[in-house]
Amino acid sequence: MQRRLHAPRQLLTLFTTVTMLAALAFVSAAHAKEKSAKIPTIRWTESNAGCTFTRGDDGKYRYGLSTDDIGLTLAVDSQELEKSRRRHQRIFGVILTTRYLGPGTLYVNPEKVSLEFVDHFHVLKNAIDPGYFSKQIQIQANILADETEHQIEKHPEKKQEKEIFLQDYQKEVAQLQEFLNTRSLRPATLDASNPEISGWIFFTTTNKWVGGWKKQENFVLRLPFKNRVFEFPFTLPPQEGDLILRRRDTH
Repeated sequence: MQRRLHAPRQLLTLFTTVTMLAALAFVSAAHAKEKSAKIPTIRWTESNAGCTFTRGDDGKYRYGLSTDDIGLTLAVDSQELEKSRRRHQRIFGVILTTRYLGPGTLYVNPEKVSLEFVDHFHVLKNAIDPGYFSKQIQIQANILADETEHQIEKHPEKKQEKEIFLQDYQKEVAQLQEFLNTRSLRPATLDASNPEISGWIFFTTTNKWVGGWKKQENFVLRLPFKNRVFEFPFTLPPQEGDLILRRRDTH
């Protein structure tokens, strides 16, 4: 009987606690939104001052965005959509160059860079950690090697087919690991003695909301710094059917 008498009091206490937590969550969310709203966003917009766009004879589109103290260049291979389809590892890559002309220092952290897949439910992906990703694809290659060995034992008539696929996969993994190790953009502090850094940034496209590529794909790359965020909206290709004539290597 006493438990029944105390039940309403317990429910009231629970209701009060939940209400307070909800209020705190609302205040925290509002504070976070207000804080993020205070950080200015500098967006690449065609024909705006400090914004440039070029088609290079190396097959890359380049988007430039400059302020008084920072100059950014985003380079995207015109065939990146096609190349990403052919890779065993589903990744999308861009090249980012940062040049700092201001006083003091500027810390560049590629892991903070994100890519929005606008045409795929606005999925957001952070840049991959090159070292971690390299280890993961090596683990996958080892697993595939074990699975291939077991498959050959069960189906010896498919030995050549399985071995060719495995060799191709292992070769791509080795090449990608080398590329990640030597060409990836790394965290760096820029100053007057070291004003510029450039390198590749990759994003995984493995997501249930990111399906096959369309003829044209819209993206937004965001690069946050301490007191501002830079945005690069871009489309591949910029115009449907757009084609860059690549320079032939004569060597």
